[in-house]
Amino acid sequence: MTATFAALRKSRRVSQLELSLRTGVSQRHLSCIETGRSRAGRETLIALLDALGATLEERNQALLAAGFAPAHAERALDAPEMAPVRAALEQLIHASGAAPALVLDGDYNVVMANAGLARVIELLGLPAEAMLSQPLNLLRAMFGPGGLRSLCEDESWLCNEMWARATREAEHLPRLRALLDELRPTLQPWTAAEASSHLPVLAFRLRAADGRILSFFSTITSFGTPLDITLASLKVEHLFPTDEVTRQALAEADYG
Repeated sequence: MTATFAALRKSRRVSQLELSLRTGVSQRHLSCIETGRSRAGRETLIALLDALGATLEERNQALLAAGFAPAHAERALDAPEMAPVRAALEQLIHASGAAPALVLDGDYNVVMANAGLARVIELLGLPAEAMLSQPLNLLRAMFGPGGLRSLCEDESWLCNEMWARATREAEHLPRLRALLDELRPTLQPWTAAEASSHLPVLAFRLRAADGRILSFFSTITSFGTPLDITLASLKVEHLFPTDEVTRQALAEADYG
């Protein structure tokens, strides 16, 4: 528990004094907990983890290190007890008129996608069925050799935005951090570019195979207050067209 909790506190850049003020646990007691001279009870430890904004995985690690049972399960998405979650995700991305959408896990693996996303991939001149019928990692697809970034009209800016977002998330996700370390040697230096839109969301443009520029903005939906590690990591991303050219291209692909 000693090293685990101290490392967690330091990773959040929170001093013992600040954590003491947040929780009402004396700074001296916190010091004793971190040095192993004292042992925090389960309720105290959970209160400290709450104050640090620990992820569910970090909470489990700290509890196990302190000799307590983990508080949160990590069920596979295809587990029987996750059926209501799968049904909710299916409804969210396959609803009538739904925008192109995909579901990502914490490592940026695409675990679900709808027909709208397949249409976007086909407009880019790529084999949608082949890409979506096998395991697909969005970061590998974007930043790996021959990556999708070459189809981005705002490549430099979008790459910076995506990499920065993944880097922030990887601070608390070891598997994602390992993936970024693996991809980092293949990266090209990017010069941050100005955003192409003043929308308060991530907006980007893609070059279709027929030469048209497809413009989208992205929204992220996540589960509020999840109690399962897998569920906490899931993100639903919808791509909404921002101009008539893009809306028409999607409609042609849909009905043509």
